[in-house]
Parts: sequence; structure tokens; C-alpha cells
Amino acid sequence: MADRNGDVARLLGELARLTELDEGSPNAFRVRAYATAQRAVEGLETDVADLSAADLAKIRGIGTSIAARIREFVDTGRVERLEQLRALHPASKVELTRVPGLGPKLVQRLEDELGVTSLEGLVAALEDGRAAELPGFGEKRVARLREAIDVLELGSKQRRVPIADALPVAERLVERLSQVDGVSSVAYAGSLRRFRETVGDLDVLVGGPDGLDVLDAVSDAVEVDRVLGHGSTKLSVVTREQLQIDVRVVPPDSFGAALVYFTGSKAHNIRLRQRAQQRSLTLNEYGLAAAAGEPAHGRSEQELYAALDLPWIPPEIREDEGEFEDALPDVAEVDDLRGDLHDHTEASGDGRMSLEQLVEAAVGRGLEYLAITDHARNLTMNGVSLEGMLEQRDRVRALEQQRGDIHLLHGAELNIGADGELDHDDAFLAGFDWLVASIHSHFDRDVGAQTERLVRAIRQPSVTAIGHLTGRRIGARPGVRFDVDRVLDACVETGTALEINASLSRLEPPLDVLRAGARRGVSFVISTDAHAVDELDRARFGIAHARRARLERDAVLNVRPWDEFARWLEEVRA
Repeated sequence: MADRNGDVARLLGELARLTELDEGSPNAFRVRAYATAQRAVEGLETDVADLSAADLAKIRGIGTSIAARIREFVDTGRVERLEQLRALHPASKVELTRVPGLGPKLVQRLEDELGVTSLEGLVAALEDGRAAELPGFGEKRVARLREAIDVLELGSKQRRVPIADALPVAERLVERLSQVDGVSSVAYAGSLRRFRETVGDLDVLVGGPDGLDVLDAVSDAVEVDRVLGHGSTKLSVVTREQLQIDVRVVPPDSFGAALVYFTGSKAHNIRLRQRAQQRSLTLNEYGLAAAAGEPAHGRSEQELYAALDLPWIPPEIREDEGEFEDALPDVAEVDDLRGDLHDHTEASGDGRMSLEQLVEAAVGRGLEYLAITDHARNLTMNGVSLEGMLEQRDRVRALEQQRGDIHLLHGAELNIGADGELDHDDAFLAGFDWLVASIHSHFDRDVGAQTERLVRAIRQPSVTAIGHLTGRRIGARPGVRFDVDRVLDACVETGTALEINASLSRLEPPLDVLRAGARRGVSFVISTDAHAVDELDRARFGIAHARRARLERDAVLNVRPWDEFARWLEEVRA
């Protein structure tokens, strides 16, 4: 069910993006309708294939015409309207919309006036001055576009794919390939397994017999645009989104060694080979052995590392940045998290679950406490009014008492204004149990202004955490720049926590800021920022981001049981 609903949600998302290009506005009715329907499908607990068009049309957020398109896809595997839009707007043109400041109208103008339909063409038009001559561009916009392309590395020769786009593809591939007869093990490797924020391509390893053909399985999991190579041990394809995927079939006895080799990093592997040589051993992707022809260690990673007198090193820290010399960090695991402190219900305009559904899902995941943090009133379209917050507070209190199996914190996600102002006055904010303050706008202010607005929010007495610190969207928006030292010092001074936002499109704070905060003694909370029930499961991404930063579990507040966490909360609010 999850795979089919996921396929439909992705289809609706693509229809929204292509319709936005076709109609020239992100606010066009059809664009918003597809986006709303996508969120509705993501929140479904029923397989869409079991629902008729009439049943689908009754679901909030799915109208009659979109219900018909969903059934068309379920019944035939394709949607005619999507094929038409793909022909009009190829993937290279859609990629232009990833550049901040380049809306659908300007993308269409580039095509109509200059024939530009790709990032490479855009970079050339910005460099040679042609773009600056177009209406709506000019020197200032050109300068901003060039800066965004550089910061996001969109113009690099090797196309980088955000982790939020790459990981779901990799997990679908692993799931499908694991079902192939003869396959004993499957895993994705490379920079994605090291949890880098962007990847160049996908490496997938399959343990199985030589000659195993996996092309059909790969084609079932992704939409293949072209096949680059198809041999007895390696398959290389490019998806319709222009992501290259390399699938390698390795003997089961070498799977662990191959996984180490293809996970990398290059620097980490060099150190491993040096360590092997010091012990008169040979290490390659087939295993670790004393001499050719002798039995090799390599069936599992743990076996290989142990043979080199090393503990198993988590993939996220295999960068030759101290993992061989230093003690491995004692990082929290998903099961260690006792609470989630940033979650949205349908009261937020972008939430896709009721209060009751959210709480039930949190209890089902073993959480002891949960913060309800719907958007406050200043966030356009998605904010909850003052009266709405008070009404919700009563509901939260009543539900907590009724259930008796989880501690509920009534909170809000406040919007940090241009100068650091928040949604409500201090007296009203003091009535909340937990407040996350986040940046959602005014991303282009200078370093000094951004620093002051953040510090002002941090010092507000009732603010307990700063959410998604820079406001970045990986691969799409750089986020604000500020004086890191001043912001972190303010967090230490006030006790205000920094949120490790587990959304794959955010992964906040950025790694360098997270590491600097840990050195200073900043407190952190790992939060899912969930808007739908299944998004509670992305706590694992927050854990992986913390592991990359080598963040010790003691720095994470929400691994504490309720009594300890409540005492901390009382102290920091005092």
C-alpha cells in the first residue's frame, strides 16, 4: 500500500510542478489543487487502489477530476495529461525552477526569447549578458541568480541531487531488488549512505550470483530514461529526472567488503587499506586477505572492521575526520528519543492529521511526550488565530487527561519577523508550554540584520527552541547568513535549544553550525517537524544528521525521560 500511495503522491507532485510551469503561477488553482491532493494521499491510511473514483472524490483535498486521474494511473500505469505536460516541459526545463528567484513566467521567457531550457543554457545566458537584456531580469536579478547557482552548486559539471530526492529513490530500489530471486543482500552505498546533503549518483549493491539480471526490477522501481550499460555484474541507467543509478552485483561472500568500498569516502578507504598493509593484508572490494587465493574477510562490514582491529564505524562519519584516532561518539538512536517537539496538525494550513491522529501515532511510536506546535497567526495562509490557539489548548489538555499515556505540551511554531518580532505579545506567549521560533521569510537581509533578528527571538523569555535555524531548503534555497558565534552564544546564555530538524529538505542546523554549537555546549532537540503521521518516522534522519556531526547523546534534550525533561523546561523558562 505504501509504495502505491507513494507513487500516486509523487505523480500528483509532478503534475503540480508541471502545471505551475504551464500556467505560469504557483498560485494557479490547478497547481494548488494538485498540491493539496498530494498531501491528502500522503496522509491516507487506505490503499488508493481499493478506492473508486467516487470514494476518492469524497476525501478532503481530492476533487472529482483529480480522483479520475488517480484511478487512471492505478488502472493503466499512466496519466495522459501528465504525458502531455512532460512533452511540453522536459525535465531539464523543470530543473530551472530549482533556482531561487526564477519563477515559471521567467522560465518560460527564457525559453521563448533565448531558447534556454536547461541549467547549462541558463548559466551561459547569465555569463554572456543575454539574460540581463530580458524584461524582468536586469543586472541585479542576474547577480542574485548567479550567486544562488554558485551557492547551491546547480551549475557544477556533475549534477548534484538533494538527499530529499535521492533517498526515496534509493529505498524504492532496495525494496524492489530485495524481491528478486537469488538476491541475498541489497543496500545503497556512496555519499547517500554517508548521509551527505546532495549526491552525484546512486550506487546500489546486490549480493547474488554472477549474471543476475536486475534491469526489470530497476525499471519497476524507477522510470528509466536510458540504459548506459547492461552487463553481467553492473547495470547503469539514467532516470527521467536525469539521476544516474549504478547497480552492481557482487558475490554474497564479498558483499560487506564491497559495501565498505563503495560507501567510501575515498579518504576513509585509503586509511583502511593502509591499516591492512601494516598487518600484511590486502584489502579491496572483494575482501580482506593475507594472500591471493586465501579465505577473505568480507561477508559483512563488521567482520572486515574487526579483522582490522577496529569497531564498526557508522557510514555517516567515514570521512577520515578523526574516526580512526578518536573514540566513536555515543550518539542517540531513534529508540532513545522520548519526545517529539515540533509537530503540526490540520489546524495549520499545511498539516494533514488531526490532533487525535497525531497523538495516537506518537504513543504508537513509544513517545512519552509530544509538543503540538501549529503555526502561529503571522504565517500567511497557515497560521492559527489567537482564539484558535486558546481553543486548541483546551482540547490538548482534555485529550491528555482522557488518555493518560502521554504528556502533551501545548505549543506553537512562531514566525520570526524581519526584525525578530514574534506573533504575539510576551503575556500571551507566556501561556504556552513550548515555543519554537522559526524563520520563514526575509531571506535576503544582510548578516547583521539576520543576526539581530535571531538573537532577539532567542532572548524572548518564553521561546524554548529555535526551529530550522537558517530556513534553508537543500538544493533550492541557501538560507540566511548570520554571525554564528553571536547566535550560538545567545543560545548558551539563555538556555534556548536549537532544533535539529529531521526533514530531509532542511537537515538543520547545517553541519558546521551544529558542530560549533556542540563545542559551545548548546542544547539540542531532534524534531520531526511532522505534518502527517508517516513524517513522525523521519526522526531517523535527524539522528543521522546528529551522527554526522558526532553529537553526543547528552547534548540532545529529548532523549531524557519526561521527569528530567520537565525539570529542564521549568528551569529554562524561569
